Amino acid sequence: MPDEHIPEQHRRQAEAVRAQDEDSRRAAEAIRQLTEEHRIAAETVRGEQEELRRAAETARSAAEEARMAAEGARHAAMDAVRATADSLQATLDGMKVVEEMRRTLRDIRGADKSGAD
Repeated sequence: MPDEHIPEQHRRQAEAVRAQDEDSRRAAEAIRQLTEEHRIAAETVRGEQEELRRAAETARSAAEEARMAAEGARHAAMDAVRATADSLQATLDGMKVVEEMRRTLRDIRGADKSGAD
């Protein structure tokens, strides 16, 4: 009778080993799936980082262009102020000439009146 239980015991042990093997295969497959999911997630993160890097480079380039445009506008404003100052100075010089001509004309008229008297 004890000999009859040995094959049954071996069969049960073999079935338990097969069940453990199947569990191990399932665990290994689950680990492979998780590894693949992590790989995909890491690739997604790398792609997003690259997009952010490109966006930062675009922003840096736009900021540099804006800085250059502001510098150009500042120079243009300074040139406009200088041109306005030059124009005002020319107008003042012209007014001084006109005033000097009026004085000279008054002096001439005064001299003519004095000489005619």
